[in-house]
Amino acid sequence: MTWTNYDSATCSIARTAQVLGDRWTVLVVRDLFNGVRRFDALQDHLGISRDVLTKRLQLLVDEGLAEKRPVRADGERTRHEYVLTEAGRELRTILVAIMDWGDRHRAGAAGPPVQVRHAGCGEAVHAQLVCDAGHEIGARTRTELVPLDGARLRAS
Repeated sequence: MTWTNYDSATCSIARTAQVLGDRWTVLVVRDLFNGVRRFDALQDHLGISRDVLTKRLQLLVDEGLAEKRPVRADGERTRHEYVLTEAGRELRTILVAIMDWGDRHRAGAAGPPVQVRHAGCGEAVHAQLVCDAGHEIGARTRTELVPLDGARLRAS
């Protein structure tokens, strides 16, 4: 059977795209990674409308990628901040892969604006695809799709 014989809605990429499939959601996650956690700071940095930001943050909370936590400085009212959960932090590889591609194919004339570095040694961090045996999988490396138990045939 070929890939087209299977229901594409069961694909993990399709399910992930339901959550991260728009520009604002990806940028909110990026800012959360970079320590921008309060609603007003996110809105200001992203230039996003309050309504859109509210919906994107609620989606991230509902999907278990972020938590809304109350914070209160002395003498101030309680506010909230948004913090990535473990599942949200696992998106780092995806964001670094998007950034790597953008650095190669979408950077301006001055080059990439930032670089992710390993705080422990100072070297650049990149996303890398490897198989379970440790072989690096490049852009031209042949791969194959193998249906598993979660696959479902398309309805005729």
